[in-house]
Amino acid sequence: MGTPCHFALFDLQPGFRLDLEQLATRYRELAREVHPDRFADASEREQRVALERSAGLNEAYQTLKSPPKRARYLLSISGHEVPREVTVHDPEFLLQQMQWREELEDLQDAGDLDGIAPFKRRLKTAQDDLNESFAACWNNATQREQAERLMRRMQFLDKLSYEVRQLEERLDD
Repeated sequence: MGTPCHFALFDLQPGFRLDLEQLATRYRELAREVHPDRFADASEREQRVALERSAGLNEAYQTLKSPPKRARYLLSISGHEVPREVTVHDPEFLLQQMQWREELEDLQDAGDLDGIAPFKRRLKTAQDDLNESFAACWNNATQREQAERLMRRMQFLDKLSYEVRQLEERLDD
């Protein structure tokens, strides 16, 4: 029977554009239903099932909540598995990546806390643009390659924004 689709768990149609507040609300409702405390007096089997459902629900939520993870998941359920590591022929974006990286290093070397906010805004704009582009093309078989390229760009920017937050915390201390 296999595991239910992450979207089905939340009574959603598979798609990239999601109402994240609605997703969070639904997640909390479902999480209460399968919370292990509710099965404290149940049989060992029922407890195990509740624990598995709880873990599955959490994984589904973490996947759908994150745009790059949601993008990867959509691509994997709409066709073939997306390889984890692949040499991406995306020279234009590689150049962009190097620029982002250099800029982040400069901010770090200069200990420039004030410079982080505008950098984060530009990063957020780039992420929003990628999300829009992906939403427009992921379901189109002829644009599969483009959708995968966008998803990989999303993964990079997601990682970069995590590094920016870490730098911000270090400089804020």
